[in-house]
Parts: sequence; structure tokens; C-alpha cells
Amino acid sequence: MDIPTLTDVDPFDLPDWLGTADVVWESAAGLRTGHHVQGTLVAAGEQPLPCDLLAVDEAYPAPVTDDDSRARAHQAWRHGQVLLGHLACEEYAERLTLAVPGTRFDADRVIDALSRLAKAVGASPDRYAALLRIGRELPRKPR
Repeated sequence: MDIPTLTDVDPFDLPDWLGTADVVWESAAGLRTGHHVQGTLVAAGEQPLPCDLLAVDEAYPAPVTDDDSRARAHQAWRHGQVLLGHLACEEYAERLTLAVPGTRFDADRVIDALSRLAKAVGASPDRYAALLRIGRELPRKPR
């Protein structure tokens, strides 16, 4: 079984609006869905940017990322930063991923990760907000 790695993303390669606009991260699923929470960064008049949160310490039934990626995520976090990357797997390869120490997410951990993203792109964390879902399932589409 292949364990996904994280390929680093330079914050300066991200869209400029992340550092200049009011940005909202919208979760696509409830925080209780597990170690990988899909979401999207949005700002008025801008193309949405898929952006997921990955709790890198989840290891059952298999590790969610390799040891090197997990160590880099912990090191970045220890220094007040967040590891930005793309997961090396087909399903998530084109999605920006914020790699965060831990096994799950709560509101505080999400806010902390987004604050660190804001700093990475040169924005004030005051310009970032989060729209969280709290359930365990993906929302159903209206009929």
C-alpha cells in the first residue's frame, strides 16, 4: 500500500487574493467526518480555491501521510506556521492541503490553521473567516 506524501506548495505561488481580500474557508463536510476535511477558500469576485485540512497523525487503519511529511507538518506548526502542500494521490492531487498535527479537527484547530495560512500569504488573520459544518456526513443535495 502506498502512503501519500505531501508536495510542498510555496505560499507565493498561491492566488494573490488570498493576501488581499476578505477570505472565507467553507467546509464541505462536518468536522466530525474525520482526519481529512474538504473545503474551499472563497472571496468575492474570485475563483474559489479547493483547500482541505489534513490531520497528519491519523494512522488507523493506515497512515494518512508518510513520516517525512508528518515531521515537516509538526516542525512548521511548532514554529507558528502551517505546512501547505498537495497530497500525492489522484483524488486530492489538485487540492491545496493544510497539514496539521493531530488526528481530528475542532473549531479552534481550524481557526488556528487558517490564521497560519493568512500569515503565510502576508494577510492579517482578521481578514479570514471559517464557515464550519458540525455533522458527520456530507450535506445532501436538495431534491
